[in-house]
Amino acid sequence: MRGLIISAPASGSGKTTVMLGLARALSGAGVAVQAFKSGPDYIDPAFHRAATGRASWNLDTWAMGRDRIASLIHGGDGAIALAEGSMGLFDGVATAGLSGTGATADLAALTGWPVVVVLDASGQAQTTAAVARGLATFRDGVTVAGVILNRVASPRHEALIRAGMAEAGLAVFGCLPRNAATELPERHLGLVQAEETGDLDARLDALADLARAYLDLAALQGAARPCSLPPATVPPVPPPAERIALARDAAFSFIYPHLIAGWRAMGATILPFSPLADEAPDPTATACWLPGGYPELHAARLADCATFRDGLAAFAATRPVHGECGGYMAMGAGLVAADGTRHRMAGLLGLETSFAKRRMHLGYRVAELDAPHLPPRARGHEFHYATILSQPDAPLAQVWDATGAGVPETGSRRGQATGTFFHLIGEDA
Repeated sequence: MRGLIISAPASGSGKTTVMLGLARALSGAGVAVQAFKSGPDYIDPAFHRAATGRASWNLDTWAMGRDRIASLIHGGDGAIALAEGSMGLFDGVATAGLSGTGATADLAALTGWPVVVVLDASGQAQTTAAVARGLATFRDGVTVAGVILNRVASPRHEALIRAGMAEAGLAVFGCLPRNAATELPERHLGLVQAEETGDLDARLDALADLARAYLDLAALQGAARPCSLPPATVPPVPPPAERIALARDAAFSFIYPHLIAGWRAMGATILPFSPLADEAPDPTATACWLPGGYPELHAARLADCATFRDGLAAFAATRPVHGECGGYMAMGAGLVAADGTRHRMAGLLGLETSFAKRRMHLGYRVAELDAPHLPPRARGHEFHYATILSQPDAPLAQVWDATGAGVPETGSRRGQATGTFFHLIGEDA
């Protein structure tokens, strides 16, 4: 599968809107697009799926080995791969993981896919070319195929930037004008989720219209190159049980798509239920999984969901229940919302968390876990703003960050109820 990587010098440059517009435009023209996301992001893949009609997979060089990445790439069925980068092109952690530092550039070097750099041209002209040339020459083994200029103010502005790019010897695949209507709504953990964006199809169609009008789609397809990684087969991360009750709604949706696909590939049955609809886990399930999400935005509603709370407690009396981040908080005794109001949670664990005292927790994690339904050693990612007020139960894991330093967010366990603040990406090699 030929591929391109859509990256940028920094977050906020417009790579997600470019990625979605390009993916939607090519898909609308009958091109089978297989989308990927570089790094630990559980929101963007849902937008990719909406744009292309195909599941999008995370490719994470810190948390995944070369063979795992190869198996996900070669398992795709598209004619062209579009991989959206994260942060800036060379931004990763200080210590390499299983196949890199998590930087988009590591994925580019690993796959041989050329990079298309999205440049925010606002506030500069020819200097944009200096930035692009610096990115193109910074690291051997990373090929920059060209640039897409975003937020261009006028034809004169465009002409000045194009002159700079010609001098730098870099191709320009298109120039997008300033257009606030292309922005997608955001909140504190990133974009508002795809399933919560009621006019998503209209927004994607508008982005596709811009791509068709302002981007050279034929040249972009021509710049794509085959993946240099040879095919590989790697067993998926084992499922926690044969029948998994999976919480799935606006409050609980942060789970990596490759995990669910892998569980299904290993014969597990996924049984979705909605805590926000006051549903209990399916009684025929043999384990329950509460992903992360936004319980803090729905805390008052969750506190009133007695059927969910009682059903979860009954389930946990005989079978494993595991929560990640938001799911872990929902399993606790209470959650203090941003306005200072405490709301009752499920009470499977004694955890008390607060969003009135916000503090960002962000980074890769390695953990040794002590629970039969979880991998003994795992890699994941933590990203939340909650403060722990109390965590009285026994720790679930020993947890380290990407540098090997221990972190205090060890998760906890009580009986068959377990929870962590980090999201599982895969097993540690």
